[in-house]
Amino acid sequence: MQTQTVQTNHISDIIKVMNGGIEFYQEATTKLDNTTYQAFFNRMISAKEEAVAELQKFAVQEDGHPETDTSNAVKARQAYTKLLSKMSSDTSFTYVDQLEEVEDKVLDEIDAALEKKQAQDCEVTLQRVKVRMKECHDEMKALQVTIQH
Repeated sequence: MQTQTVQTNHISDIIKVMNGGIEFYQEATTKLDNTTYQAFFNRMISAKEEAVAELQKFAVQEDGHPETDTSNAVKARQAYTKLLSKMSSDTSFTYVDQLEEVEDKVLDEIDAALEKKQAQDCEVTLQRVKVRMKECHDEMKALQVTIQH
């Protein structure tokens, strides 16, 4: 009987998006002079840092090293937001709107990973991380709707 090892897939891509999100939230805390937003963004940063820490062992299995890079798509969104906020009268909404899009991207990447065959412990971790990232997404969506009105 031959034993087949199930690989981890797409984990580094998730971490890159989360790392980009962490950087983006950190920038937003410095750009928005509102302690409520800063506390909110710091919670999002903490949630992503915890998720990255949980997923790193699977990135090592996947690529042979921890993932420390960020997603180019998130970097581009961050640069776009900087430009847009200079032209917008509502910098808070601009940042919140774009950060909510990053939350969408995080969930998309997790879903893409869950559609692939994963080692059992990786799949369990992904499911757990997805629940927390869905909560982050929902909070950002609610903030986005609140700011819009």
